[in-house]
Amino acid sequence: MQGGDFMAHVMDKYFDEIVASTVEILKFDSSLKPAAGEKGEYPFGKETADCLQFFLDLAASFGFETHNYDNYIGEVIFGKGEEFAVLAHLDVVPAGSGWKYPPFGGVINDDLSDGGVGGKKIWGRGTLDDKTPAIICLYALKALKDSGFSPRRKIKLIVGCNEECGWKCIEHYNKVAKMPEEGFTPDADFPVIYAEKGILHFTLSFPIENSPFAALQAGERVNMVCDLAQAVLTKKAGAKLVGYENKVSGTSFSYDNTTNILRVHGKSAHGSTPDKGANALGSLLAFLGSFNKDCQKAYNVLFNDSLGLKTLNDETGYLTLSPNVASVSGGVLKITSDVRFPATMKLEEITQKLDSLGLEYVIESYKEPLYNNPNGALISTLCKVFEKTTGRSASPLAIGGGTYARALKCGCGFGPYLAETEDVIHQPNEYITFEHIKQLGEIYFEAIKEISKPKYIRIGWVKVKK
Repeated sequence: MQGGDFMAHVMDKYFDEIVASTVEILKFDSSLKPAAGEKGEYPFGKETADCLQFFLDLAASFGFETHNYDNYIGEVIFGKGEEFAVLAHLDVVPAGSGWKYPPFGGVINDDLSDGGVGGKKIWGRGTLDDKTPAIICLYALKALKDSGFSPRRKIKLIVGCNEECGWKCIEHYNKVAKMPEEGFTPDADFPVIYAEKGILHFTLSFPIENSPFAALQAGERVNMVCDLAQAVLTKKAGAKLVGYENKVSGTSFSYDNTTNILRVHGKSAHGSTPDKGANALGSLLAFLGSFNKDCQKAYNVLFNDSLGLKTLNDETGYLTLSPNVASVSGGVLKITSDVRFPATMKLEEITQKLDSLGLEYVIESYKEPLYNNPNGALISTLCKVFEKTTGRSASPLAIGGGTYARALKCGCGFGPYLAETEDVIHQPNEYITFEHIKQLGEIYFEAIKEISKPKYIRIGWVKVKK
């Protein structure tokens, strides 16, 4: 790491505090779970609201102006002038299963039992996505403030509570406050993200005749690769398990002869990178489809890609398709899938293929792609910051993930993932290393400093015309 001496010294001073604050904020289970009777005051659950207030109280203790907008979203203000947003989020996906340490414990150790990278780590849901980056950005503001730096822009560190499923936090912010036009989110990859694929969630309905199951349930969230799928099989279907060879790598079967419940275990991953997980629903459908034509059709459409959706591509990459949630009602199997499609592609190219099936489907949610000028001032400046602080060359990237950058007229993803970072987002045993924390401190300190200087001049925004 080749960070500047002054910058490294300033952030090193706050390292122990960053670690301590990260451990504390990880203890909040801020996954979506509004309780009965709490929705008005706590739209995403009381624990998520408490997590937000913890963050804002910490910022206030540093002397910053803070605002809590009805427990939907909050912000920390530093400086005056043209506004710039640093958009992070404090909500997390459900912990899921398979953790070796408590997912909301904030355990610190140097565990190498999985052959991972060395050095001390903090373990917990949200260490990478996105609580630690949010805490680091807050301390970068504190370090700048304490050093006497006077930003020539108003920095708004905005922390939402519903990024993972719905963005109601952003909708609320736009009603009660003013969103800056430009900014970055520490919720993607380095060096800098200039484009994000479109995001589509749709539910396809498959009528099942001669159903081999009495009940079926799979998945928790549409943007998480399904790691558990289960079905109550008929006796006849249960007998088919004898001699069946599971061909889906990374998944395993367990069957209870007393209850006739078949459980398929897989591996979770982010919905935008389904190849990094092992989809339990796919394995279950492969088995059911081996003797039921309707289940085979569902498998062929969504896992064998009989529509050819995954062949669609452009400079931002190939379309990804991840069927992650399933249930049965009235003899109809309903499967909700996560699609990330190329940034220059139109939604109609997908819906036309779905129409050709002759099956009922519902579009649950849709986010347009993001595409910014890779040579514009924001992208260029952040690339230079990355090169300066790491000594590595930097070229803008495109990703399949969807970030808060879409909430801005000119927004981009900027870290926290480095090339060597293990991909544990939305997976059990999420962690961040101490070394990574130090690197992020240097990078975000320098980035906020650079975009706050008088010499920073925007040269305009370029969007793809649909």
